[in-house]
Amino acid sequence: MKLKHVILSVLFIGFCTSVNAQWKKNKANEDTKIWRYDLECEGIAKQGSKLVKVWSYSKNPKHAISRGMKNAVHGIIFKGFAGGGQGCTQFRALVNDPSLEEKHKEFFESFFADGGAYLRYVSSATDGNIAPGDRLKISKREYKIGIVVNVLTDQLRRLLEEKGIVKSLNSGF
Repeated sequence: MKLKHVILSVLFIGFCTSVNAQWKKNKANEDTKIWRYDLECEGIAKQGSKLVKVWSYSKNPKHAISRGMKNAVHGIIFKGFAGGGQGCTQFRALVNDPSLEEKHKEFFESFFADGGAYLRYVSSATDGNIAPGDRLKISKREYKIGIVVNVLTDQLRRLLEEKGIVKSLNSGF
């Protein structure tokens, strides 16, 4: 009888933990559903990649941090960034037409899904720590968090060319 209670308790705790984790993931997705971020060049990276700082907005700083990599890849594809200090030059978005996101909605939904293919093209440039100046409380209920990541732009462009989303650079005029 006592063993039965222990087993039921363990199962109940496991179920609650799983439900709580899914709820937090859904909350993070809802909190960052709109692509709201700023992208800036952070310095010179290896050839074929860009070192960027992405500023993500959220009510919860953990959600902004977790969505930073996704926002960075989205920014390289659709926004680009201006040049500036640290030897940075302007980078134009890989996709010139923003309506292509809606046209290829199925691809981008699966690409940017949690644990999606976008993770193959981005990595953290730091050890995961956020610099004190990169954690800003911009209003009573909202944070702006900056993380530095490395995005493999050449490989990302190659993928978009393979999928027919952008034209190949050698396709002619």
